[in-house]
Amino acid sequence: MANEDKIEAEGVVVEALPNAMFKVELENGHEVLAYLAGRMKKYYIRVLLGDRVRVELSPYDLTRGRIVYRHKVVRTS
Repeated sequence: MANEDKIEAEGVVVEALPNAMFKVELENGHEVLAYLAGRMKKYYIRVLLGDRVRVELSPYDLTRGRIVYRHKVVRTS
C-alpha cells in the first residue's frame, strides 16, 4: 500500500491494552484500536493515557490504525 492510501488523523489515547495496543479517540469522536508503529517500539517511545497521537488508518478498515507519532507535552509549573 502506498503512502497516498493512508488516512492520517489525530486523537487522544483513552485506554491502554496489552501488546502495545491502545484505544484512541479521534478528533471527530470515533474510537479506533491502534498499535504502536515499529519505529516507536524501536526507540522506546512511551505512550500513556491522555497523550495526543497521530494515527494512520487504512481506507479498508477505519476501526484499526497505527500510532506513528506522539505529540510533545508542554509542562507548565
